[in-house]
Amino acid sequence: MLVWFGMSRTQHNLQRIMTENETTHKLRLRTLTMDDYERVREICGKVYRMTKPWTRDEIEAMVRRFPEGQICIEDKGRPVAVALSMVIDFSIFGENHTYEEIVGDGRMRRHDPDGDYLYGVEVFVDPEYQGMRLGRRLYDARKELCEQLNLKGILAGGRIPGYREHAPALRPQEYIRKVRDKELYDPVLSFQLSNDFHIKNLLRHYWPEDEASLGNAVLLEWININHEKRTRIFGGTKTVARVGVVQWQMRRFESFEDFMQQAEFFVDTVSDYGSDIVLFPELFNAPLIHQFDDRSPADAMRALAGYTERMRTEMSEMALAYNINIVTGSVPELQDDGKLYNVCYLLRRDGTWDSQYKLHITPEESSSWGLAGGQQLKVFDTDIGKVGILICYDVEFPELARLQTEQGMRILLVPFWTDTQNAYLRVRRCAQARAIENECYVAISGSVGNIPKVETMGIQYAQAAIFTPSDFSFPHDATAAEATPGVETTLITDLDLGLIKELRAKGSVRNAESRRSDLYELRWVGK
Repeated sequence: MLVWFGMSRTQHNLQRIMTENETTHKLRLRTLTMDDYERVREICGKVYRMTKPWTRDEIEAMVRRFPEGQICIEDKGRPVAVALSMVIDFSIFGENHTYEEIVGDGRMRRHDPDGDYLYGVEVFVDPEYQGMRLGRRLYDARKELCEQLNLKGILAGGRIPGYREHAPALRPQEYIRKVRDKELYDPVLSFQLSNDFHIKNLLRHYWPEDEASLGNAVLLEWININHEKRTRIFGGTKTVARVGVVQWQMRRFESFEDFMQQAEFFVDTVSDYGSDIVLFPELFNAPLIHQFDDRSPADAMRALAGYTERMRTEMSEMALAYNINIVTGSVPELQDDGKLYNVCYLLRRDGTWDSQYKLHITPEESSSWGLAGGQQLKVFDTDIGKVGILICYDVEFPELARLQTEQGMRILLVPFWTDTQNAYLRVRRCAQARAIENECYVAISGSVGNIPKVETMGIQYAQAAIFTPSDFSFPHDATAAEATPGVETTLITDLDLGLIKELRAKGSVRNAESRRSDLYELRWVGK
C-alpha cells in the first residue's frame, strides 16, 4: 500500500489553517464519489513525487467495482484525505507479490467480492491537513469495513521510505526489525505498526519506482478477531458449481399440463444429481404453439405468450421444491406497451427471480413473429456466484459478454434456437470465443427435432455443451462437456470457480485484464 502524508511543515500548516479559517473544521467520513475526482486529483498533485495521479477512469472503476472500499474524509464538503482498497483472495497472491500484481492497470480488475482479505491500495492526505490524525481515522474506517464484510483481516504492502538513508549499513530485514523494536523511526512503517498491524514478511521489488524504499515494502496484516469462518451449510457462494444443461426434444404437447410435466421431469432429474442450476433452451415452450396453428405466425406467438406468467410461477415453485436454480431458456412475453419480447427467467431456489431480455432480434424473428429487442443487460447474483444470460443471437456480439465480465460474471448461460448446423455453429463458435476472451465458463442449451405442420417451427439442430477458458488448468480442447447432437438428453458438469479466479490473476494470458483501455474503451450507453 502506498501511504502519503507529506510529513514536513506539520505544525506550521495546522496553525495556518486555524488562523485563516476562524470557523472550525467540519470533518465527515464517507465513501468517495465521482463528483470528488477533481479534488482527488488535486491532492494527488500535492503529495505524489514518483507517479502520476489516478485517472478519472481508474477512480470510476474503483467506485463502480467496490464503492464501500473507497473512503474519504471531507472538510466542509471537500475531500482532504482518501483511502483506496479492494478485496482479494490471499491464496491467489500469497506472501510474495508486487504492487502491480495486486493493482494491475489501476482499474481494480482483481477485486474479488468473494475474497478473504481487504487490501490497502493507497492512503493519501492533503499536506494542508497534516497533524490532524486523518490517516488514523481512515485506518479505523477500514477496520470497521473489514469487520462488516466478515473478512479475515487487512493486508497492505507498507513502504519504508526511511530505508534509503540506512541502506549502506543495514539490510532491509535489519532495518524493519529496528523500526519494529522502536530503535529507528520510519514515517510510514512506524505509523502502520502503531495502528495494530503486524509484520508478515519483506516484499522485495514490491514497487521498483519507490526510490526512498529502494523498491522494498513490508507485508503487513491487521487481524479481524471478530471474523467468523464461513460455511456453505447456511448459505454463501459455492466455489464449485454443478451445472445441468437440457437438450430439449421438440414435440407436440396436447396441453400446458403435459408440457410442464416434461419440464418438471428434467428439473427433477438434474436436481437428483445435486445440480445447482439447470439451463433450458430458447423458446422451449414453442411445442405449445401448435394449438394456435390456425393463426398467423405473429399472432400465434402472441397467443403463446399467454402461458408465460403461469409457466414462470409454476417453475419458480419447482425451484423451491427441488432446491435448484432454474434458467427457463426463453419464452415470449407480451408487455403493456403492446410489444412482444423474448425473455429468459432466472428462478432462484430461494424464491426470488429476475429476467434477461433478448437484445438483438434476427431479421426472421422480426418479420415472422414481430419480436422487439430488450433494453437492459444484467449480471445476476446467485449462490454459485455471478452469472450472465445471453439469448442465442446475443452471444454473437462480443461486447455484451465483456460488459458482463466487467461486472464480475464467471458463468455465462446461453439458451439458443437454431434450425441448421451452420446456424448452430455460429452460436457454438461465438460461445467458445466468449469463454476464452472473458475467461469464464459458457453453457449452451438448444432444441432438437421438429413440430410438424407449424409454420416457422420446422427442424431443429443442436448440440448442448459447456465451454471453458483455454489454459493448462482446463480441458485441452476447452470443452468441459458436450452432448450427442440430435437427441434429447442432459449434461451435468462440475465447474471450479476457483480456477477462473486463479486464471484471471496468474494465467498464461489474461484477456480480461490486458485490454488497452488507454487506447480504446467499451461502455454501456443505454439506461
